[in-house]
Amino acid sequence: MSGKILVVGSLNMDLVVSVNRHPQIGQTILGGKFATFPGGKGANQAVAAARAGASVAFVGRVGDDSLGREALAALGREGIATDAVVTDASAPSGVALIMVDGRGENVIAVASGANANVCAADVERARAAIEAADAVLVQLEIPLEAVAAALELGRAAGAMTVLNPAPAPRKGLSRKLLKNVTVLTPNRTEAAQLLGRRSTGDLERLTRGLRDLGVEAVALTLGADGVLVCDAEGVEHVPAAPANVVDTVGAGDCFSGVLAVGMAEGMSLRAAARFAVCAAALSCEKKGAQPSMPARRGIVRKCRAVFGNLSG
Repeated sequence: MSGKILVVGSLNMDLVVSVNRHPQIGQTILGGKFATFPGGKGANQAVAAARAGASVAFVGRVGDDSLGREALAALGREGIATDAVVTDASAPSGVALIMVDGRGENVIAVASGANANVCAADVERARAAIEAADAVLVQLEIPLEAVAAALELGRAAGAMTVLNPAPAPRKGLSRKLLKNVTVLTPNRTEAAQLLGRRSTGDLERLTRGLRDLGVEAVALTLGADGVLVCDAEGVEHVPAAPANVVDTVGAGDCFSGVLAVGMAEGMSLRAAARFAVCAAALSCEKKGAQPSMPARRGIVRKCRAVFGNLSG
């Protein structure tokens, strides 16, 4: 079953340097290999969803430059519809500066560029695609007005809505926005920020606190510790799938994109989370964000090896 997913989000080019260790503040270190990859949380999640078997359309903005054209071409090669992507002559395309250390851990700084100009009108122009979607997937590398519009229109159309609250805003998110979220997919740090806490504390309490803000369900990503899901049925831990980690860039995006695919196909939250953790594990075994997103066949094979099946 192929679900239809509408992604509203960011498109960047990732400029990646490998390092033995991350520098301290004020320190210069010599890095290793340099590479460029198409990126942006929105585009990464769209590619993850497409490779996992979904029919995907994208809403966003790029600059009128070579980086923007390259980012759009990358989506096109994945079969992702880009008719609703605006070429913005007033801003450059977004760029992410990334350092990846010897353990595969990364630090990232983003220059938003045209992503900062994505607006509610862009989303409104894609109303037909939203109404045709089984799931609407959004992140926070674009303005909140566009995020809110996408979630509201998606909810009104009867679609599943998945919000990856990254990067988490310092002032949290309004209950008005969160009430339109079917599944929220933060990591520990983002979850604490959304609740105005300095530390994560008890993780089960953290997920319940997020549900109390108005979302239907939470899938709290824990990296190598898996995922904690929380909905009306309660809280359940989904363990991570084993992986030979090379690069964790994009693993969280992979999880959110593939979780949306599972939900769009009618899987339960817990089954979709198992599907998504297997995809995320596979994504850690290759370098780059979009290049590392696994194909559906590999994800299914991994799920059967780790969990036995996708049901439940």
